[in-house]
Amino acid sequence: MEGGLLISPVMAHALISMENLVYIITVPLSTSIILANLVIILGISCNRQLHNTPNYFFLSLLVADMCTGVALPFIPLMGLNRELSFSSCLVAHIFPNFLFLAFLSNLVMVHYEQYICIVDPLHYNTLWMHRHFSLALLIVWAPPLLFASLPAFGWSNWSGPDWNDCCESAAKFPPLSNCTVNLTLCCSYRRVFPNAFIYLEVYGLVLPAILIIAGMTGRVLWITRGQMKDICRLHRAVERGNQASDQEQRLNLRYTRCLVAVSLTFLACWVPYLIYMHVCIAFLIIDTKQNSITHIVLSCIGIGSMAVVPMVLGLANKQYTEPAFKLLQKLRDRWRARGSDETAI
Repeated sequence: MEGGLLISPVMAHALISMENLVYIITVPLSTSIILANLVIILGISCNRQLHNTPNYFFLSLLVADMCTGVALPFIPLMGLNRELSFSSCLVAHIFPNFLFLAFLSNLVMVHYEQYICIVDPLHYNTLWMHRHFSLALLIVWAPPLLFASLPAFGWSNWSGPDWNDCCESAAKFPPLSNCTVNLTLCCSYRRVFPNAFIYLEVYGLVLPAILIIAGMTGRVLWITRGQMKDICRLHRAVERGNQASDQEQRLNLRYTRCLVAVSLTFLACWVPYLIYMHVCIAFLIIDTKQNSITHIVLSCIGIGSMAVVPMVLGLANKQYTEPAFKLLQKLRDRWRARGSDETAI
């Protein structure tokens, strides 16, 4: 290759192995996320009783989650040095980052809307989000697009010292990079996102959003616990008994199940992403140029697990999944009827 360094078979094989590892992990997870979101979206669309503002917010979250599922295989590829043109490199990094931030913004909005419904039910119907639905949608989609597009407006390392480090890493770690010396071809997240941009996104946007979601969820559980105690107290006053009745035990059991489900969801969906996020920061601090398999696996699992959160919220609502279950039941009945007819013949 003129003006560049020829890629050796070992380098090409190592990069292909890295990309195959990403696809092996992310493609099944991405397919599951897309299909599950489509099922829930169809469930909301087919049920006219669900055509209201709260479900429209949830529908926006499902669309963002489905887009994140589409972009999921491409996000871990940001950690690899690839041969891309200037515009392709920007799109390959900015667009997945925008979808991820839009997903997180929609998730915060949905949790906030449900939080107000529990904490302040009297003012729930007059909430500004319900009165200005278009403005709320603009708020959850436009700022992520603007922030993710900052590298395209000049806040990047496209001509900075990290660009030289990128190409030096090709010679230092040849088995893990196919970056050539040709300055128009080497593409890496270090070239698109400056360290200050990454720190601002992680500690200024992503981590506060996760803490806000966790705080609102904890507050709702605490309020629910207090309301349940009040119900039990009134029930005992009516029954004039000191021992817990069967109804109280069922309420306690339901609350315990809810608490366990929320805790397991947080551990399974948020903890892997938090680990991945801090591993990324550790890679920036030690300034390593080597693409770690551990880092790639954590990125696939961490981002994928967080994208499962809306699926858990949607599949837990029977109203959202009822049309899909009815369709499956009709198909099953037709299959059984056809099988019985063939047996009779």
